[in-house]
Amino acid sequence: MSDTIQSGRAAEPVGAYPHAKRVGDFLFLSGIGPRKRGSKEIPGVTLDDRGNILAHDIEAQCRSVFDNVRFVLEDAGAKWEDIVDVTVFLTHMSDDFPVFNKIYAEHFAGPGKPNPTRTTVEVTALPTPIAIELKVIAVFSS
Repeated sequence: MSDTIQSGRAAEPVGAYPHAKRVGDFLFLSGIGPRKRGSKEIPGVTLDDRGNILAHDIEAQCRSVFDNVRFVLEDAGAKWEDIVDVTVFLTHMSDDFPVFNKIYAEHFAGPGKPNPTRTTVEVTALPTPIAIELKVIAVFSS
């Protein structure tokens, strides 16, 4: 038995899937990007007239992705500290990884932070003109 979670604060999914599924004490988040809810706005992205990416600011996108993840967690009744595993998809690993890694550490590493396991992979593209997407698993704390 699982419960479907739809956040009222995170950006809407771009397909026919929920923000998350709760199965027992586990919460599985769908891939989450940096878009803003209720719009097609992507923080830190500059597009041309055809929608092609001219430039992106990975720091702005990271912060927005982390906000969206936090919204889904909270709307599901979980906390940031409940995160146990993160899969990161970057479209520009060589350029963006150092900045991403620094911002990631601010949010995930150190005392009082979740310090989850992590896998980071480079992908050719994501479904919208974004440079980062996170896939997260959390376990509800007792």
